[in-house]
Amino acid sequence: MLIQGIVGRQNSLCFGEVIHARAGRIEIMSPIPSSGTQSPLLLAPAGDWACIKAAVENGADAVYFGLDRFNARMRAQNFTEADLPDVMAFLHRRGVKGYVTLNTLIFTQELPAAEQYIRNIISAGVDAAIVQDVGICRLIRHLSPDFPIHASTQMTVTSSSGVSFAHDLGCQVVVLARECSIKDLAKIQQQLSHQSIHMPLEVFVHGALCVAYSGQCLTSESLGGRSANRGECAQACRMTYDLVVDGEVADLGDRHYLLSPQDLAGLEVLPDLVRTGIACLKIEGRLKSPEYVANVTKIYREAIDRTVAQMTPSFASASATVSNEQREGDRYQLEMAFSRGLYSGWLQGINNQELVHARFGKKRGVYLGKVIQVRSQKQQQHIVVDLEAPLKAGDGVMFDGGHPNGKEEGGRVYTVDQHHHQTVLTFGKNDINPRRIQPGDLLWKTSDPSLDKTIRQSFAGDTPHFQRPIQITVSGSAGIPLVAIAQDDGGHRVQHQSEMPLVPAHTNPLTTERLHKQFARLGNTPFTLAALENYLEGEVMLPVSELNRLRRELVEDLLEVRSQPIAWTLHGDRHVADLMRPETRCGGHGVEGIKVDAQDNAASLSLPNNAPVLIPLLRSLPQLNAALEAGLKTVYCEFEDPRQYKNAVRQVRERSDQTGEVHAIWVAPPRITKPLENWILDQVSRSQADGYLVRNYDHLRYFETERCIGDFSLNVANPITAAYFLQRFNLERLTASYDLNIQQLEDLLTVCPASWFEVTLHQHMPMFHMEHCVFCAFLSDGTDFTNCGRPCETYEVKLRDRTGAEHPLHADAGCRNTVYNSRAQTGAESLHRLLKAGLHHIRLEFLQESPDQVRQTIQLYQQLLAGNLSGTELWQRLKLQNQLGVTRGHLNH
Repeated sequence: MLIQGIVGRQNSLCFGEVIHARAGRIEIMSPIPSSGTQSPLLLAPAGDWACIKAAVENGADAVYFGLDRFNARMRAQNFTEADLPDVMAFLHRRGVKGYVTLNTLIFTQELPAAEQYIRNIISAGVDAAIVQDVGICRLIRHLSPDFPIHASTQMTVTSSSGVSFAHDLGCQVVVLARECSIKDLAKIQQQLSHQSIHMPLEVFVHGALCVAYSGQCLTSESLGGRSANRGECAQACRMTYDLVVDGEVADLGDRHYLLSPQDLAGLEVLPDLVRTGIACLKIEGRLKSPEYVANVTKIYREAIDRTVAQMTPSFASASATVSNEQREGDRYQLEMAFSRGLYSGWLQGINNQELVHARFGKKRGVYLGKVIQVRSQKQQQHIVVDLEAPLKAGDGVMFDGGHPNGKEEGGRVYTVDQHHHQTVLTFGKNDINPRRIQPGDLLWKTSDPSLDKTIRQSFAGDTPHFQRPIQITVSGSAGIPLVAIAQDDGGHRVQHQSEMPLVPAHTNPLTTERLHKQFARLGNTPFTLAALENYLEGEVMLPVSELNRLRRELVEDLLEVRSQPIAWTLHGDRHVADLMRPETRCGGHGVEGIKVDAQDNAASLSLPNNAPVLIPLLRSLPQLNAALEAGLKTVYCEFEDPRQYKNAVRQVRERSDQTGEVHAIWVAPPRITKPLENWILDQVSRSQADGYLVRNYDHLRYFETERCIGDFSLNVANPITAAYFLQRFNLERLTASYDLNIQQLEDLLTVCPASWFEVTLHQHMPMFHMEHCVFCAFLSDGTDFTNCGRPCETYEVKLRDRTGAEHPLHADAGCRNTVYNSRAQTGAESLHRLLKAGLHHIRLEFLQESPDQVRQTIQLYQQLLAGNLSGTELWQRLKLQNQLGVTRGHLNH
């Protein structure tokens, strides 16, 4: 007997090669070969053990899950580090990858804990970590040269420049932003090919859509002190809003959920996704039930297999085609799993009329029809409906009267009686209140017990329901044992031989057909026999009992081999502290570690050349003029139309000529850059400003020869991230992440030279940053910028929330919308602590303030710096929100 064991590195994608060691020599085993189009991995979510089983038994190739710290779904049940060995052993026995989500920002004081956390993940043989924080990518690569890193969608990668950035950082897979269309995906792949960069790309194919770019949403933080970048999104996008246009509330009928997208469903465009060469299709839903996971995973498993089969050159099977009945059945099951309405999201491009229907923001299920009449008879409630979809007794329904934010009637149907073209539904006594149901109300099916039962059965019990292919090869001749080798599609291989020699067969020799029949008896195992290769010489035979024994031992040993933890390289003599030392190099990229200069960190504010500097960010030419009149020498500008930057630069130059003093102007490109959008950056560059606020990976590349400052959207929350951006990209300084509160800022400024940073002390927090254009969706009949009529240039729009606060809405040059907090916030009370820590550059961001308000605000901050005004007096006089970054103590999980 010989078992082929795993002792080497395993590729993070299941179709990669696997290195094995055998008897002192290395063999590279390839997976079972396939012909035709490469099938993308199917990645399913799991919030608990039941969800893991549901995913595995319904065909997921990989499962992603979070632990009890540092993951973007802290409300999920999640797993513990102690669970990892059992979780990974189970997944690997079933031929499924396991990815741990490490997709939040990590703060300075958390880095030692994060190091140990990473060590435990690697030691447990996890297949990859899904990571947001740039510094954590650096730390992982410092600790292990081969452990796979998947760049999270929280990294906001929207272009080939972003993929290249992740590649240089040491990532093996990039999860692209949900806002990328199939055309974007194809263009990114093309550009990567031209750059000779091979990087597997992953996209979301189903589940809830965030309306804001992941990693760029500050709404929960701004409104409630709960950071989405720390896993505590409060889902403010699912709330109701009124559209206030030029001071008046627009009549939008029953549309109040203006920021709540329909759920993503990529089933219809699956062939196009596969053709782009996407390596992995991801299902959202770590907060969802195991029934949801099972249901959605099964449908996409079958759809992917059909799609790939149809694209295979030898395809000739009619069974792989999809009937209309099958499509309707799939959609029905997806809607019953969870649905706010199903739509292809941004995959087919931008259609602002379709993305957000705005009528509700919670689960609805399957639309059944409208109420025609309501009756009450003999203590039973009778509802007459015009039924458009199947309904049976026992199903749960809900009546939609157009007020989803209030109590809605619903219950289980007692009987369903068809009368001509109408259907009469009866409900039990007191199950519903008929007085709250009106003709015209919409009826939705929210529960199908028989479907739920079928779905639960798909992952019930301990017997495997989903089997993965193996290939068996047999060889031998008369007088020697039969040798059987089994290999799975991940490259694992085991070998056994018979305990007796083969003998010449006078009757019933071991033909390929007989061998296949015997070795294919794999019921109650996670395997199915995909192919059998027969290399027996001559007509030979072996007892059936011996063949059965061989089959059982092959299965047992293959399971054992698969369950062994992957032995990633893990350096015990490397630590996070190494990245804090100046002599340390990171990941072979020549990026120095952090060098702390005590003199640089000293708050020698009495010296004229070390006096703190106020830098305003301005959003109009009149604001710019007011800031210059207030005596500020350096200004930032962020205009909706980048063509206006030329005028701003001219205005600053003229001011310098008039006063004889040196003034500097820096301008900001839009926060997101998609493929083929460099024309916007060209407009920004033509302004010939003194420098640029870089906000994404495209900016880092495009402006690499210019003076640049990293803006808040780079999400710099710890010193390792800061060192990477500053030293690799030669930035002059960085804007600290808005997720940092005063204590976390002090921690950062203590470890790093304070001259590396500026802090935004005053701002209207940019809450939602969205591809979704509210102007287009609700103030035009157009679908995108080509036919919307540009209402953003005509109207002043705000979104009024349930508290009555009116949040300004702005569009940028790429037609992306930002919703700003209605009320400006200030960290004025924390200024003294920041100055004591050595902070030199202080930013004040303005939004819609008048020139007089800009002048007044700047003067008050100047008084604050001079010691003539307290922070408390400042925010009280300006009626500001007293807040700097995150305010609640939820960060110490």
